Amino acid sequence: MTTISANLQAVHARIETAARACGRAPETVGLLAVSKTWPASSVREAAMAGQRAFGENYVQEGIDKIREVARPDLEWHFIGPLQGNKTRQVAETFDWVHSVDRLKIAERLAQQRPETLPPLQVCLQVNISGEDTKSGVAPQEAPALAQRIAQLPRLALRGLMAIPAPAADFAGQREPFRRLRQLFEQLVREGLALDTLSMGMSNDIEAAIAEGATLVRVGTAIFGERNRS
Repeated sequence: MTTISANLQAVHARIETAARACGRAPETVGLLAVSKTWPASSVREAAMAGQRAFGENYVQEGIDKIREVARPDLEWHFIGPLQGNKTRQVAETFDWVHSVDRLKIAERLAQQRPETLPPLQVCLQVNISGEDTKSGVAPQEAPALAQRIAQLPRLALRGLMAIPAPAADFAGQREPFRRLRQLFEQLVREGLALDTLSMGMSNDIEAAIAEGATLVRVGTAIFGERNRS
């Protein structure tokens, strides 16, 4: 068994344990393998071990990797900050975008999504911890923006995404995830057909699952520590 394969098994075991601990079925929690900075060979290795959904933060790196891996059975999620001059490339290449936080970006993605492709699946990124350095719409502005995005053609608004500020303990990790879940539930009550809560990473997936995450984004625990140079 390869290291990546063994790591994937360990992450799935963590997901199963966390789900069962809060009375959830493990299959209600999906795993997004965050492959940013890792080569196509690592993606292939994870795919050989059964992983199908991969997340990329950088547009050109992600596009190059998608083309190099060339596996139509894989699902590619763009999860990094998205600038207006990069929306066409993302709209034409990726299956999902988790980092929509402005109407202008959503409109550009909708206009640029080819009609030959299925609708682009999108999540609204919420700055749930109110950090100046983080992307995301403010929680109080999210309902109005979500309603506007849901009306756009060629897009399917699926849910919410957040990257909370780090917390020192489990209770502290749960609190921002709880606020995101409550916002998600509010939007559903307001008539939006949402099904995705993209929250939780290598260090806090248990807290995210306890608060209702349906998709956890895991990189380091699968691929190892990144070369940040």
